[in-house]
Amino acid sequence: MSTDVQAEERRLRIRLAECYHLISYYGWTEMIFNHISLRLPGEPTRYLVNAFGLNYDEVTPDNLLVVDAEGRLIGDAPNRPNPAGFALHGAIHAARDDIHCVIHTHTNAVCAVAMKQGGFSHDNFYGAQLFGRVGYHDFEGITLYDAERPRMLASLGDKHVLVLRNHGIAVGESDVARTFFLLWITQRAAEIQYHAGMIPGPDVEISDDIKRGCARDAAGLIARSSAADKMFDAAVRKMRKEHGPLWAGDQA
Repeated sequence: MSTDVQAEERRLRIRLAECYHLISYYGWTEMIFNHISLRLPGEPTRYLVNAFGLNYDEVTPDNLLVVDAEGRLIGDAPNRPNPAGFALHGAIHAARDDIHCVIHTHTNAVCAVAMKQGGFSHDNFYGAQLFGRVGYHDFEGITLYDAERPRMLASLGDKHVLVLRNHGIAVGESDVARTFFLLWITQRAAEIQYHAGMIPGPDVEISDDIKRGCARDAAGLIARSSAADKMFDAAVRKMRKEHGPLWAGDQA
């Protein structure tokens, strides 16, 4: 492995470990379950993922594992991945060259929206940014089996948010910061919808033209600006100010 590739892998390991800690910081974890996965450069395709059994705030750049698209461990490591839990991630990574990072969550607000026939409302500020950008996949049980992969991919299509009905969500983008930004928008959309549903009376509707414009602008902000990196870095700085170093030897 060249020095440049090693340096890039180290940078990505730090970035992904920071993301795991952010998900814990915001309370979006699911005990030791779920994954955030990140594609490494080079061939054959390899992905970074957490070791099964660790809390998200126990993830470090050095204990992240390298796996293939099936979730099988590449190389030697004292810990092991959860290959069954990688079925969703591996399917998305293998099919979508534009998605290098995938985050899967089960927050209360997200799970509540995933249970509703209508799915996400697009009549709030955050939901409008997701108009036309969300795919829906019907529940088939715990996501373990390869046979479900093509159906999940068909449900995702060319979108970057997949609602797993009666389950949770997966979001994917070109890097860690952009995936986190999209997750934040999706989480906020679910929270606002969740709370608005508690208030009697009809919601104020937004026209489809306005929704399309919001979705277009939000997608452009993620893809073609530094906003996602600035947001991610600001969130990490805030977390470090409150919690100190994130792992032994953390010098950031």
